[in-house]
Amino acid sequence: MTVLTGEVPGREESQSTNWERLASRAAHQRRAKTGLIVAFLVVISVPVILAYFWMIVISFTAKTGGVEAAILWRACAVLVPAIVVYSVAHMQFRAPRARALIATVIAVLTLVGLVILVGGDIHLNNYRFLIHPNVVEEIRGAATAGGQFPWVWEAFGNSLLLASMQTIIAVGVSTVAGYYLSRFAFAGRAGFLQSMLVLQAFPAITLVIPIFIIVYWMGLLNTLFAPMLVITTLELPFFIFIMKGFFDAVPWDIEMSALTDGATRRQAFRLVVLPQVRVGMIAIGVFAFIKGWEEYVFVTALRTGSSFWVMSTYLYYVADDVMGVDYGLVAAVSVFYVLPSLLLYVFCQKYLTQMTLGGVKG
Repeated sequence: MTVLTGEVPGREESQSTNWERLASRAAHQRRAKTGLIVAFLVVISVPVILAYFWMIVISFTAKTGGVEAAILWRACAVLVPAIVVYSVAHMQFRAPRARALIATVIAVLTLVGLVILVGGDIHLNNYRFLIHPNVVEEIRGAATAGGQFPWVWEAFGNSLLLASMQTIIAVGVSTVAGYYLSRFAFAGRAGFLQSMLVLQAFPAITLVIPIFIIVYWMGLLNTLFAPMLVITTLELPFFIFIMKGFFDAVPWDIEMSALTDGATRRQAFRLVVLPQVRVGMIAIGVFAFIKGWEEYVFVTALRTGSSFWVMSTYLYYVADDVMGVDYGLVAAVSVFYVLPSLLLYVFCQKYLTQMTLGGVKG
């Protein structure tokens, strides 16, 4: 007697084949989508990347008579593909050792290519402003902006002080304000949140004249404290909203557990809640520093004459020459100006790319 089991011979093999085919098709579709996204990002990023590469190349190759276009294209023919290849490889490989090896190989090949194509035109003469205090005045032949043109390190120090103090104030105030707005219900809370949104709706440039009058009557004109406080005040509503979102995402249960275990409200805030929103604080710190570092409008509007210099005003007056612009010097100052923001972003990139609104440590 034959026992019918109800199974069709070869069905298991057929199902296995179908699953493998579906998995292979899904993998191909995923790779195709990833390739399209990477291609789109490369296309829209190349113009911006190209501009920064030209700035770097000009700073190292430009001479008194200008810069040759052929040098720019030869250098970018090496730099742009290197960045694109590294970006693609960085997305494909997750292991830190593999990424480091790929970065090293690409860096070596890029350096060899630059030496071969533009090695004879590279020099450091445009960066002499870092060593010689009066190099800008020697090039331009006279004092600038109604007074002695400063050494770049003086402007650098003022910009660093302005951006750092603004960052400390912004992170501290927005963290405390965001916590209270998230955890406490008080009279006028909804109106306060709405008023902050209204403040963000108006362009800050429209407030230059009223702010100038207020700063003048407060006796803060021609000081670094004025732009520091003004920029921080204008950016605080946005930062407070960000921190409120982070605190909203932190479960109240973990804070209540700390209070139940005997911790005070301050201890629970400092030891339990703050570690959960650390990424948000870092993000706000980066944004506040970059905003203070690049500020030009209020720094210029709240001073008269040459009372103080920052990097934005230094770069402006280096490029503002009716007798002819030294593009090599302008590019070198621009590279020096961009460097702190770039380094800050590189070191904080790990936190910015993994930013989530709150969370619980497991």
